[in-house]
Order: sequence, then C-alpha cells, then structure tokens
Amino acid sequence: MNVLVTGGRGFVGRSVGRLLRRHGYRVVSLDTTPVGPGTDEVECDITDPAAVQKRFRSERIGAIVHLAAILPTTAQREPLLATRVNVQASVDLLEMAREFHVGRFVFGSSLSVYGTWPVDRVVSEEDRTSPADLYGAAKLYVERLGAAYRVAHGLESVSLRIGRVVGPGARSATSGWRSEIFERIPDAGAGEIKIPYADSERILLVHVEDVAQMILKLVKAPQLAHPVYNAACESVMVGELKAEVERLNPRIHLQLGGRAVVGNPRHVDWSRFAQEFGFRVAPIFGQLNQAAAGN
Repeated sequence: MNVLVTGGRGFVGRSVGRLLRRHGYRVVSLDTTPVGPGTDEVECDITDPAAVQKRFRSERIGAIVHLAAILPTTAQREPLLATRVNVQASVDLLEMAREFHVGRFVFGSSLSVYGTWPVDRVVSEEDRTSPADLYGAAKLYVERLGAAYRVAHGLESVSLRIGRVVGPGARSATSGWRSEIFERIPDAGAGEIKIPYADSERILLVHVEDVAQMILKLVKAPQLAHPVYNAACESVMVGELKAEVERLNPRIHLQLGGRAVVGNPRHVDWSRFAQEFGFRVAPIFGQLNQAAAGN
C-alpha cells in the first residue's frame, strides 16, 4: 500500500517514514524541504492544492498520515500562515482523501486540544477539550472535521493526540532541549541546556520512535474502535529530568526557567491506546540511559 505522509522530512515524519518502509509500505513523503533526485520524497507545499492533487493523480494512495503543521510559537506569531497550513491545507487534504477514495486518514493531533488542567488531574479522551491557543484550536477543528468526513463519506479518520516529542534530530529553534538532552548526553564537550519550566512542573514526554510505532499501528489496524486516542506518554517532573541528565553527564548543566506548564495537561490517561493495541513504552529515563551508553 502507498502511504502519503505530509511533513515527511520533519522530526516525527522522518521516523514515521523509515518505520513504514521497514514494514513494507511505499511512502510518498511531502514536505517543503528540497530533496535530491531518485527518492520517494517530494518537495511540495501542502497549501498548494493543485500540487498535492498531482500526487493523488499519479499515485494510488491507500492511507494518509498528516503530520505537517505550523508549530505553536510560529502559529502565534504568524496566525494567517498557521491557518493556511494547519486548517485550510488539512481541509483540502481531507477532501482529496474523499475524492480519491483513500481508506484511512491518520491525523497527528496534540494534547494541546485539552488546554490547561489542574496539576493532579489525569485527562482522558472523555474529558472536555478547551484549547488555549491557535495551534490547539486548529488541531481540534481538524479532528472534528475528520469525524464529520467519517460520518458523511465513510472516510476512516483517526486522530492521535501527541505530547512533547523528544529524541535526537528535532532541529527545533524554540525547543532545542527536546533533542539536546539525548544528543549531548554522550558528548564529552557538554555545555548548557535550557528548559523554560520550573523544577516542580510536570511535562508529558514521548520519544519520537514511540510516536512512529503508534502511527504505524493506526495505519496497519484492520479496524479502529475509536476516532481519537491519547498517545502514550510519560509525566516527568522537570527537576527530576534535570537531575538525571546531569547525573548521566556531569559536564551538562540544565538551566531551568520559572514557567508554569500552560495549554496542556500534566497527566494523561492513554489506556485506550494501550489496551486496544497492547502498546507499552520504555521510560524516558531508561531511554536517556541508553543514549548515554551510545545505543
């Protein structure tokens, strides 16, 4: 089966593409990043519907994994661009899925659809959604639009609500720490890593390879019991993360800010996904230990 992946050269998209290929799928990867000849990656702006439609006309697409998005910081700074990419391009993509009879639409959503919750509250898919910013609001809109297409057109649309993704290779200008805590642990040179949150705060973390595994399961499943799943993730206290990284490499100093976590829960119930797919993740500290060992 051909799987079209938007944002295919992004942090999550690269991992998803590699994993899909290993499992025998042919990946049609779309991204605005230029690519060299002789690959199945296509330089394509998803805000250009004619360019995207060209891929559907030249390839028989069996499933879509929609990951392309303008991230929260840029979305707040450039709301018009964020609306074009996060909303209008998603609308166009769902309409092409309907037009070209795509079997499944897997949407990379976000735990930010829930907005801010009390520190002691564990949030499940049954809880209310109340996004605090443009990014979360766009994710929620596309989720609900996908559900409407499911009812009206029979498109099997499913959304995975993802937390803060960590692991090597993020290339983030605003949240570089998400990769630096993995990339610099085995580095003898060390240095300073900045995390903007207070040491007593909790953040929901998930490794990029675990996200890819979850998306693969949503693509492969013969049937899906639910239209929305919270992604597996771990609630990590920032102060404990600082202590563990500095223990693994004493040459690293994690400089913490004083910010509270807003726009996301601090704890999330992901038992729906775990029970349906038998899914488990390795603890983040265990994955950091593997990075320190060079694995």
